[in-house]
Amino acid sequence: MKKGKSEIIRLRGHHLICLHFFSGEGYSRDFTENLKVVLRMAKEEVIEIREGPDDICKKCPYLKSGKCLFDEDAEEEIREMDKKALNLLKLSPGRKIKWDEIEKGLPEIFREWSESYCGDCDWRWACEKKVSYQELKNKFHSKSF
Repeated sequence: MKKGKSEIIRLRGHHLICLHFFSGEGYSRDFTENLKVVLRMAKEEVIEIREGPDDICKKCPYLKSGKCLFDEDAEEEIREMDKKALNLLKLSPGRKIKWDEIEKGLPEIFREWSESYCGDCDWRWACEKKVSYQELKNKFHSKSF
């Protein structure tokens, strides 16, 4: 990326939340390297909220003809996650936003997101490596007593 040139990063709903807990793990080396680049750029550039495959998905080995083929129900489940994420964050496709604005909203929505999706997520173990994930998890658990 050239200095002074602004780029727009395109992210789908659930990536707006889950990318905050990326710990360097991924499906493949190519996918993981792309995640690192997208994350770095997302923190510096404008993010455009996307419906469907985004800048992370483009390097996913399970993306075929614009659909996730991780398993039989993956595409439907991911689109539902995207809708829920956008609803919780009060955002919509096409909107442009900065990384820190999303980050500020995470504590408010983390409990509902975590209860809805993190428990069954294949990547939870990776997110749990992040201090920020543990802090949010501990914060909402302490409120439930």
